[in-house]
Amino acid sequence: MKRIILLTMLCFFQWSEAQKSVFQEDKKPVADSLSVYQFGYKKLIIPSVLIGYGILSLTSDDLKQLNKSTQYEISEHKPDHIKLDNYSQFVPAVLVYGLNFSGIKGKHSLKDRSIILGTSLLISSAVVLPIKHLVKEERPDGSNNLSFPSGHTAFAFATAQFMFREYQEDHFWLSLAGYPFALFTSIYRTLNDKHWVGDVVAGAGIGILSTEAAYWLFPKVSKIFSKNESGNTVLVYPYYQSKTLGVGLSLNF
Repeated sequence: MKRIILLTMLCFFQWSEAQKSVFQEDKKPVADSLSVYQFGYKKLIIPSVLIGYGILSLTSDDLKQLNKSTQYEISEHKPDHIKLDNYSQFVPAVLVYGLNFSGIKGKHSLKDRSIILGTSLLISSAVVLPIKHLVKEERPDGSNNLSFPSGHTAFAFATAQFMFREYQEDHFWLSLAGYPFALFTSIYRTLNDKHWVGDVVAGAGIGILSTEAAYWLFPKVSKIFSKNESGNTVLVYPYYQSKTLGVGLSLNF
């Protein structure tokens, strides 16, 4: 267990340094407000590596053995199963709204950030749910065959990346505050016997990539919501019901 915690701390340190390095290299003048929406190949590196590892864990004998040995070590320590991971996945998003209401402004207005977050979670769901039913990997606890990838982890890292993107320019270290909650979520998905290591690693990559895609798509998606005079309202919300994670969409005309 100590080895897992130490490895997690090391990964987070390397993660924060990598994010800082990418941000510093890609930073452009503030006057170029559209740069935040531009596609960047460098931003594909981290999620691609994570997703690639997850896919390999389904076929590689060595990674399969790592999954089983990690799960065996967890079972030996018999950690208490908690349900906080059902809620911690959304904490970074809540922090963004809370910080904005307290006066620490992010990059976007309430409406725009809601569109971006909703798009990110919709993309995550659109990727995760079909893959679960296609891969049909059995969970460590044997409850069903929907283990790969981890939807909780995908949502957690999608919201953590959302927080990073909103605050990276003016409050860099604050922008990293969402990642510990994402790591907590991923760790407890394994400690609760719900996912293998490969599942949560792939979920993290999908979550990050979903948020990046949401920012790239924002200029086009925002046009759908630009007609305020129409009186239409759109509400995007995550839900967890009957052990199923998803995103709801409510349209009022």
